[in-house]
Amino acid sequence: MSETSPPERSQATTFRSVFRPDLFAGQTVIVTGGGSGIGRCCAHELAVLGAHVVLVGRKPDKLERTAAELRDDHGEDCVSWHSCDIRDEARVAEVVGAVVKARGRIHGLVNNAGGQFPAPLCAITKNGFEAVVRTNLVGGFLMAREVYNQSMQRHGGAIVNIVADMWRSMPGMGHSGAARAGMVNFTQTAAVEWAHSGVRVNAIAPGWIISSGLDTYKGAVREMIPMLKKSVPLHRLGTESEVSAGICFLLSEGAAFISGTTLRIDGAAPNVTPQWPLQEHDRAPAFDGFHRAVVPDVFKQSS
Repeated sequence: MSETSPPERSQATTFRSVFRPDLFAGQTVIVTGGGSGIGRCCAHELAVLGAHVVLVGRKPDKLERTAAELRDDHGEDCVSWHSCDIRDEARVAEVVGAVVKARGRIHGLVNNAGGQFPAPLCAITKNGFEAVVRTNLVGGFLMAREVYNQSMQRHGGAIVNIVADMWRSMPGMGHSGAARAGMVNFTQTAAVEWAHSGVRVNAIAPGWIISSGLDTYKGAVREMIPMLKKSVPLHRLGTESEVSAGICFLLSEGAAFISGTTLRIDGAAPNVTPQWPLQEHDRAPAFDGFHRAVVPDVFKQSS
């Protein structure tokens, strides 16, 4: 494997999950940001495990493309989708209501939609800061609140919020770090307030993951991406499948006594200290069960 290449991709013809095939049979799970990246991968795994997946996102073309993949791989009734800007309170309530009307109840919510742009704090405008916070914090809150009020308050369920590896601050992305830290506290608070309704609320904090989102970065940030593994004790980046597996576990009955926690999926990167230099190695093979995973363009370069 070259210095810049990611783990080899699976050649399977369907998603290779580590969980039993009927884990989510008969369940309805909403995945925001489901048209690409981690959300798309998670949607495929949930579908192969028997769930009806409801994709939610801003761009109908991405949602329809992912929905077509899901139908091809897992059957016609495995997916539906709704175009929605999760920052729009009225639209969020409308979409959640439509899902409840069509499906009866919502068993799980994967609050995955988000976005940010690299910039130092001194250069971020008020509008830019608020846009990122509204997407990564306010939008996730609105989705969770509506799913709780319209379904889970009566029937129970599980919510998984996707945050980020921001434990040692996020220089260059302070707006996102602030929003993600807020979502971690929201996760902890909702886990207490909603427990009496049989609702569990947890979070996943992905580190550096080989996903389509990496191609959105330009300039110096993009050039740095292939070298990030040098700062990870496992000496590689993670895969979308590894994040999806964590999400599916936290949604499952196996996590019935887990609530209010954040699961890091980051190869121990936040634990690195200057006192213990990292060694290069290839002793930590990746798990990649996603048969439709696509290598980001940033990794498609010669060594």
